[in-house]
Amino acid sequence: MKASLKLEYSLRVLAQLARRNKGNTVTRIEELAKLEAIPQNYLVQLLNELREGGLVDSRRGKAGGYRLARNAEDISIKQVLEVVEPDLISTKITLKGNSGPQVASLWRELSKRFEKSMNGFTVAQLAQSEASGDWEI
Repeated sequence: MKASLKLEYSLRVLAQLARRNKGNTVTRIEELAKLEAIPQNYLVQLLNELREGGLVDSRRGKAGGYRLARNAEDISIKQVLEVVEPDLISTKITLKGNSGPQVASLWRELSKRFEKSMNGFTVAQLAQSEASGDWEI
């Protein structure tokens, strides 16, 4: 499976916000861009999309910035995908040909398992400081 740069950046910035999620604390966009090595202009667009998707909140003004809209434990990787890359988890298989129904059935089952797996991972897990790199699926 190929993850887009947009998805990678989204997960990185959400993980960073989760690490900093202490009450009403917000993180400035300049700091997020520097910490996660994401171009600031692109990060503005991405954070707007995450805000519209209900994953982050923003505060305007001199003391403004971004924070998670809810607890990191309550944001699944599937929810992030639904906001950032909805086509990645959609199933679009035709029923054409003699084997079409079997292929579609298999693909639906694979999609169900993939979605269940994504629901099992959260932004909180992603933000853990001592990531072992081993994920059990």
